Amino acid sequence: MYREKIHELIKWQQSDSRKPLVLLGARQVGKTHLLKSFGNANYKQVAYINFEHPNAPKDLFALDFNHERIITILNAYCNIKIDAENTLIILDEIQSTKKGVTSLKYFQENAPEYHIVAAGSLLGVNIHPEESFPVGKVDFMYLYPMSFNEFLLAIGEDALYELFINKDFPSISFFHEKLINYVRYYLFVGGMPEAVKEFANTQDWNATRKIQNQIIQSYRNDFSKHAPHTELPRINMVWDSLPSQLAKENKKFIYGMIRKGARSKDFEIAIQWLTDTGLLHKVYNTSKPSLPLKAYQELSNFKLFYNDVGLLGAASQLSAKTIVYGNEIFKEFKGAMTEQFVFQQLLETENVNIYYHTFDGSKYELDFLLQDSDDEIIPVEVKSGVNVKSTSLKHFCERNKPLKAIRFSTKGYRKEEWLINSPLYSVGVVFK
Repeated sequence: MYREKIHELIKWQQSDSRKPLVLLGARQVGKTHLLKSFGNANYKQVAYINFEHPNAPKDLFALDFNHERIITILNAYCNIKIDAENTLIILDEIQSTKKGVTSLKYFQENAPEYHIVAAGSLLGVNIHPEESFPVGKVDFMYLYPMSFNEFLLAIGEDALYELFINKDFPSISFFHEKLINYVRYYLFVGGMPEAVKEFANTQDWNATRKIQNQIIQSYRNDFSKHAPHTELPRINMVWDSLPSQLAKENKKFIYGMIRKGARSKDFEIAIQWLTDTGLLHKVYNTSKPSLPLKAYQELSNFKLFYNDVGLLGAASQLSAKTIVYGNEIFKEFKGAMTEQFVFQQLLETENVNIYYHTFDGSKYELDFLLQDSDDEIIPVEVKSGVNVKSTSLKHFCERNKPLKAIRFSTKGYRKEEWLINSPLYSVGVVFK
């Protein structure tokens, strides 16, 4: 399935200052498929090695970092003759081999002509203790679950996708109701490629949910296999608490909802492990809407989001009937899924720094407060139903006079005196 990141990979390939590339992302977001598709389309051949495979040469980098020796072994393992300019070398799950990450530094310094991409689902937590990350010697790229735009392509809506790419909002408005329905589909299916592929091929809600449950179970298996043994119970408790955390009107993470009397010091390592794997994302409250927002982030006040809205629905055991038909989902889950949807699309654009903001003694809360690439601060409110009264947003705008304020909702595009009402399906377009 088509992923928009392919354009960034092509730019990397053609760059005169290209370094070995590290592709980061949670398990099953499509890293391997993306890299193989990119390699097959843009190189004469691909040398692929997955270091989690039982037969992989896990000691490839143990002896030394001599690139000629390493390439010779890769030639034999992949049964090809690697040509530096015409071969893409993919080192998958590189965290599973000792000194694999360190080797990237020496390729950059001694053999920069090779096109090397390293990928790792657990790279943030499983780097060997004797290794250090080659800071400044590699390029980075992040892959997230499929965006709503990519979902449209996957279900055969190529023409609608083109309208989004061209930002043809007048034409897009003609398909408003259809697109809102597709948003509801996406709330159920989410962006995990295997789930999207199943839905695109069969339109079978139950089969799609079965895949989502399998993915969640595979994540739990990862907890048992890779997490520190002493932290495993806490990791499972944090993971299991997320649906109830997000169901609250105030979605700030509350330790006491994990278990009675829980404190931050009891669970901070577990939360850090889950965020390092890319399975959860932290969004901090910022105490002051001033530049830079990071300077005012409150480390003790944060929300946790899933990596995918479809997995949130599966973990919450919400049926397709509840999510897709009517507005029950918006009443029962208090907008948690639409807020997750908006966060997911914002994260994928990579053009904004994402926070939220409470003020007047937490009487008011903005769902998101963004700092874009031009250092503009943009307040954002998310409305999941037909009631789009924006008390917090209005108070914020009256006090701070931002240049732009956005409310995402199920209503169509409308520009008012103090804000822009933009439909939910436009999140990935507005900030690109």
